[in-house]
Amino acid sequence: MNQLVQTEQQATAEAIDISPSRQSGGKISLVGIGPGSHAHMTQRARDVIAEADTIIGYVTYIKLVADLIVGKEIIRKSMTEELDRAIHALEFAQQGKKVALISSGDAGVYGMAGPTFEVLFQAGWTPATGVEVEIVPGASALNTCASLVGAPLTHDFCSISLSDLLTPWPVIARRLDAAAAADFVCALYNPKSGRRTQQIVEAQRLFLRHRDPTTPVAIVKSAYRPKQRIEFTTLEKMSDCDIGMLTTVLIGNSNTFIREGRMVTPRGYANKYSMEDHATHDGEKAGRSLSTGLTGWLENLHADHQAGVSAIELAQRHHLPLDYIQSTLEQGLASPSNDGATEIMMESEA
Repeated sequence: MNQLVQTEQQATAEAIDISPSRQSGGKISLVGIGPGSHAHMTQRARDVIAEADTIIGYVTYIKLVADLIVGKEIIRKSMTEELDRAIHALEFAQQGKKVALISSGDAGVYGMAGPTFEVLFQAGWTPATGVEVEIVPGASALNTCASLVGAPLTHDFCSISLSDLLTPWPVIARRLDAAAAADFVCALYNPKSGRRTQQIVEAQRLFLRHRDPTTPVAIVKSAYRPKQRIEFTTLEKMSDCDIGMLTTVLIGNSNTFIREGRMVTPRGYANKYSMEDHATHDGEKAGRSLSTGLTGWLENLHADHQAGVSAIELAQRHHLPLDYIQSTLEQGLASPSNDGATEIMMESEA
């Protein structure tokens, strides 16, 4: 955002009087409307929009809920006016109005929740000042795009925005490189626009430093909207695809595969169980950490070190920082637990 514009908007927020005497029961609802189709919008989002006196949002998002806001006061804003939207929401709430501030996806994931709280705190807002704030969650592009292509997020993943409008490129590049090196499945938001065309190419270059060129990639454009488009490709061909601001790019990890038109990232059950008869592998126990989990890894680390493997070699072998390996070796091994208690596991544990 232009620094002058941002400074002027901050000054406006500071000038708003939100002392208790000025309040009259207004409310700001930060509404995530999901991907855009009404079928994927939560009932709470529908209810809040119906109850609102004023609707504020980016013009494209306003169009997505046009049939739900007939007869209401509507404030349409452009893509770069996020703080302005938040300031307007506060001003209207101060007048006692119920304001629905619309975001696509989830308001807390690259949405309006963060900017709104920045404006509120800049203006001196607290829950006691009388303006109520509610965040209504919605399905983010991360979830909705994943649902269309299969199960790519079944293991550890992260999301990174390629927009450098507010974030310096070196910061983005470091995050991309770290995510690629750590073998995360990665969702790229804001991958490309009319003026930002090189960022996706640079992201590809950084990932190719650590990943196989044939790593599966899914390109999802306008998920659950009339112009929805899905394309499967590979990391080496990713930047050649049709990518824009309405696109989310899902890059798989080293185990992700595509089969029968579905992109899947294994959860890791094959590390412990036979996928044929579901019996545990030798040395593994159901309901217990892997033999290569923390306890087993520590035992092997110390055994290797005692056998003459240096800390430097161990750091290289496990792709971990040398100082971490050194401090781990210095700590020694904790006494094993002999209580024999059975772990209670959630579905997300294995």
